[in-house]
Amino acid sequence: MTDSTPLESLASVLYREAHFLDTQRWDEWLSLYCEDGQFWMPAWTGDHQVAEVLDPKQSLILCPSRASLLERVTYLRSGLSTAWYPLQRTSHSVSTVFATQLGETEAELHASFVCHVWNLKRREQYAFFGRYEHRLRRQGGHWLIARKKVVLMNERLPTMIDFYCV
Repeated sequence: MTDSTPLESLASVLYREAHFLDTQRWDEWLSLYCEDGQFWMPAWTGDHQVAEVLDPKQSLILCPSRASLLERVTYLRSGLSTAWYPLQRTSHSVSTVFATQLGETEAELHASFVCHVWNLKRREQYAFFGRYEHRLRRQGGHWLIARKKVVLMNERLPTMIDFYCV
């Protein structure tokens, strides 16, 4: 990766994240997040407005740290959730990645996404799409996710949804 531009290096974090989610490589996915890394999917508060404040009441998903993401992964791995057994298959596509802030130790990226989901239990497929906002932080020579905001454009959910479906 030494020949890549700064944006290519940053975008590769988003592509690796999508790959790790699709292949259910949870430990590697978690390793992309800072200890205080947040994952947030705000709820829509109007036709063209999403919540602006990290508030559980106005969030579809809110994980304020990597520890809370680990709890969700642990629950998935346990097999105790009848809603998520068997685990759905996913295929993420990440595109139009661009930087709005690019510094030595922090960067802000925006991207579009589509995640195709195959529900094994129901034998149904869904497509979730929207925008990502990632804040990356350089730690120990690597770019890690300090904050991920998922703006889900089609929030009328036909089924339950979790972090790995968006």
